Amino acid sequence: MAVPAEFLVSTSGQMSVPAAVRHRWGLDNGGRVTVIDVGDAVVLLPPGGRQKLLAEALTAEDHLRFVRSLDDPDLATT
Repeated sequence: MAVPAEFLVSTSGQMSVPAAVRHRWGLDNGGRVTVIDVGDAVVLLPPGGRQKLLAEALTAEDHLRFVRSLDDPDLATT
């Protein structure tokens, strides 16, 4: 489970991802992560995590149903 920890951010804005997390996420040789700024917090997601998070939050069918329900033709696109 999540264990809170504090990390040092360098003057250039760099921060290290813990080795255990890099290993679990398959980033032992580096790679990209997704950063989501939610105002009072920042969420780090592993590669592919954004798509998984969105898919779990809203299925493609639910999204299509919502889009089809919009009355504004400019917004009712997929």
